[in-house]
Amino acid sequence: MAIIETEAALHEAHRDNHTHRDVNGGWLRPAVFGAMDGLVSNLALMTGVAGGTASQQTVVISGLAGLAAGAFSMAAGEYTSVASQRELVEAELDVERRELRKYPADEEAELAALYESRGVEPHLAREVARQLSSDPEQALEIHAREELGIDPSDLPSPTVAAVSSFGSFALGALLPVLPFLLGASALWPAVLLALAGLFLCGAVVAKVTARSWWYSGLRQLALGGAAAGVTYLLGGLFGTAVG
Repeated sequence: MAIIETEAALHEAHRDNHTHRDVNGGWLRPAVFGAMDGLVSNLALMTGVAGGTASQQTVVISGLAGLAAGAFSMAAGEYTSVASQRELVEAELDVERRELRKYPADEEAELAALYESRGVEPHLAREVARQLSSDPEQALEIHAREELGIDPSDLPSPTVAAVSSFGSFALGALLPVLPFLLGASALWPAVLLALAGLFLCGAVVAKVTARSWWYSGLRQLALGGAAAGVTYLLGGLFGTAVG
């Protein structure tokens, strides 16, 4: 009795501990990277303009224009990219659907051969393929997963991709502009807030990686700070040359 209880406890402990990270990142990864992109690009734009000895008003207008242009560009790019990908997948699914309708026996044999190649006994592989192929929609889903590596019921939405990209980029790009909108008259509050946002984004990204939060945060802060510093110097050089 004690042995059975011990085995049950071990099984329960294994079940509770046998979890994995979300390797795809779900919604978190694209949202955070969209915000990070907005932060870095708009911070670099504003510091570049400020480095050219432009007025405060010009820096603010540049930041707002960068926010709008970048957000719309991201949304349009994501929509086109995801829509094109979805259309390609749907075209391939139509091809597979026609093959299943015209050559059901060949497709069933193909599925059985696939399972055999993965170590399933031939008789069992044929039986599994026969049962799975009895439902046309289920057969299509299985073939799509095995041959194309996709889930027909979980295709990405171009609209969702566009809206989420627009929102996350705009949110990130707003941070460097926010201090000016709240009355700041110098560049350094915008830089500090943007760098803090970059550290926070990097730390959040650590949720879907094996890195520690502080390493990921410092790495993103350093990269974003370097981009802002380089564009500030370039803005100064261009401003001097033009002036």
